[in-house]
Amino acid sequence: MSTRTAAPENRVLAKVAWRVMPFLALLYFVNYLDRVNIGFAGPNGMNKELGLSSTAFGFASGIFFLGYLILEVPSNLALHRFGARRWLARIMITWGILATVLAFVPNPTTLVILRFLLGVAEAGFFPGIILYLTYWFPAAQRARAVALFMAAIPISSAIGSTVSSLLIAHGGGIFGLSGWRFMFLVEGIPAMLLAFVTWFYLTDRPEKARWLTEDERNWLITELDAERRATEAEHHWPLRKALTHPRILALAFVYFAIAYGLYALGFFLPTIIAGFGSEFGTKLTVIQSGLVNAVPYVIGAVVMVFWARHGDRTDERKWHVALPMLLGGIAIPIALYLGNPYAAMVAVTICAVGVCAALPTFWALPSNFLAGTAAAGGIALINSLGNISGFAAPYVTGWLRDLTGTQRTGLWVVGACMVAGALVALALGAKPRVSTAPDRSDSRAGE
Repeated sequence: MSTRTAAPENRVLAKVAWRVMPFLALLYFVNYLDRVNIGFAGPNGMNKELGLSSTAFGFASGIFFLGYLILEVPSNLALHRFGARRWLARIMITWGILATVLAFVPNPTTLVILRFLLGVAEAGFFPGIILYLTYWFPAAQRARAVALFMAAIPISSAIGSTVSSLLIAHGGGIFGLSGWRFMFLVEGIPAMLLAFVTWFYLTDRPEKARWLTEDERNWLITELDAERRATEAEHHWPLRKALTHPRILALAFVYFAIAYGLYALGFFLPTIIAGFGSEFGTKLTVIQSGLVNAVPYVIGAVVMVFWARHGDRTDERKWHVALPMLLGGIAIPIALYLGNPYAAMVAVTICAVGVCAALPTFWALPSNFLAGTAAAGGIALINSLGNISGFAAPYVTGWLRDLTGTQRTGLWVVGACMVAGALVALALGAKPRVSTAPDRSDSRAGE
């Protein structure tokens, strides 16, 4: 099957993209903001009010991902069975309620419990979207589609940092709440509202897309079915194999390394920027800190889309994952060894660009050899194991800061993890080699 489509077929994919991608990106914008806004609450009153050390703050930030881990695979299998429209709406209403309740947390123990339950509620959302995109986009366009969706991460971090800072700065006293509490209250509401929109707006599969003409539906269904059959015939990956094979575990480690950099930045960049005062004598207001925090992610969003597009055009995958990981992993440890805040922000920005550029092409790798139920389970398992970094990154970084009195050691760990993940990605290659005995050879590296 050709990886290039004729102009009319490109118009079908463009029509699909305009229908689903802006809405999915909006959902992920809200999702990611609710996941990491604790990073803005911590240094802006929450840690002091609740009496949290850096280690305790890191634990409360990361416990989310342990809850997330537990239900990731069954949630994605449920989405595959019951449809994205219903299942994503269910996820969103429950996470929105819990995100809002965080505004009223009275002590550290309750904070940890609510963050854990928030992870349980959100389980299946991200891998569900990745799976959903395989229902609508052929492999040759998939990295670009994932990039457009995942651009919500840097956009959320950029816009969200400013919005969160404004809510904290100006929300204190409203309803008798502290600024950080008011931020939690306001930012949890959109998920609940969008749950109802999701129920009526999303279309589960191309077969049900009345907004496509009959010819457009038939072409898309035929293209995706032919691709799925070819993938299943070439690689022979049933669900059980997708949940147990060493290649899946290796991909989970690569994703762990990318996400380690992402969450280390997401949870601790506001704290790093706040530390510029003691490190360099630079004093910033809450709003100024939010704007500075946005810079790496704005640049990362632009690079993410163009890098994924280049990967689709050249049909090269492993270097499009590994190269930005290597770049980001080398850049981040030196950020706080530089002599002024501008140089430090350049290094942080390079790391953010590396993380953002690696993410969308990475998710094109498992769909190279997984399809159907195996894709639902395998993608969810990779995401759930990889997102253990969401617990490890803030906890280890916070613990090392308490232990050493500086952010530097934690950032060295971030860099080492990203470099190690890049090397594993290169060793794996883009997909398993095919042989007459696939079960004995699938684990070997391939081009």
